[in-house]
Amino acid sequence: MLLEQFNEADRSEAIATLRPCVDVMRWYETVADRRPYASLEDLWNEAAGAADPFTGAEIEAALAHHPRIGERADGASREASMSRSEQAGVDPSDSAVQEALREGNLAYEERFGRVFLIRAAGRSADEILASLNVRLTHTPEEEDRVVAGQLREIALLRLKGSVTA
Repeated sequence: MLLEQFNEADRSEAIATLRPCVDVMRWYETVADRRPYASLEDLWNEAAGAADPFTGAEIEAALAHHPRIGERADGASREASMSRSEQAGVDPSDSAVQEALREGNLAYEERFGRVFLIRAAGRSADEILASLNVRLTHTPEEEDRVVAGQLREIALLRLKGSVTA
């Protein structure tokens, strides 16, 4: 969608554009309600700080929509398509990587009680695995901050793909 169209869309259409970026109601309502934006940079800047900080409940709800790293999102939704594209650096035919990711995902879920989240776009499987291993050493409080930051990075990346000049 073009920025002009986004600015002129009714509220429900603007929210529908934003929701696949991050399913945090306070975030997408804030970004939609602060329209119009004079430029894409103004939109990105608003989105970067909207609903900051995300609450624990918002993070958990948003994570419910994210597949494990290394697993391909099912379905034809825009969010599933974005997720598959973002994980393009993870080769599904590399069984060693897939096994390491599976084991790492399980260890992470056991330690933190939620799915491992990372902005995978532009990262190789080796970079993702290295980050996963480092993050397994975090305290829950440290990891909460990292997850919130990663969620915001994903939201901005997806927003940049959803609203253009």
